[in-house]
Amino acid sequence: MDILIQPWPWWAAGIVIGLTVPALLVLGNKHFGLSANLRHLCAACLPANIKFFKYDWKKEIWNLFFVGGIIGGAVIASTLLANPAPVKIAPALAADLQQYGITDFSGTVPSQLFSWESLLSLRGFIMLVLGGFLVGFGSRYAGGCTSGHAIMGLSNLQVPSLIATIFFMVGGFIMANLIMPHLLAL
Repeated sequence: MDILIQPWPWWAAGIVIGLTVPALLVLGNKHFGLSANLRHLCAACLPANIKFFKYDWKKEIWNLFFVGGIIGGAVIASTLLANPAPVKIAPALAADLQQYGITDFSGTVPSQLFSWESLLSLRGFIMLVLGGFLVGFGSRYAGGCTSGHAIMGLSNLQVPSLIATIFFMVGGFIMANLIMPHLLAL
């Protein structure tokens, strides 16, 4: 049981993610990603006369079970397998964050950034609401999310997925290095 509570090395997740692709291909699925599930849920729950939602969503029901597994796994990991030790972050990162007033590293995410109180601040609203909107809009505009393009699209040698993944990375570097320091200073 101790092995489940302790943090695993980064490469363990890489192996599991890497095995996902051949498993999906063996099962006959060439599509994988999380952002498509919102479309599946809307098609299942809102039988409107909208062309975008008129398709056989039941063929993709396995993807909804996958999301259910993510949620169930998160509940199990956070309740039954929770590690009470504080999250370990690099000392240089902690020092940088402390300059912006972020000092609580006891949880998975700093409460000064991710909480209801933070949501009511300008910084929190921009990061949580506007950031969430941009992620959702970007996923739809790019025709999929990072997991769909970078994991499944690249393994299928799809050029649009390569382009999308390159721009996901460029956007991440710009955000982390150029925009985020200004947001944290708000």
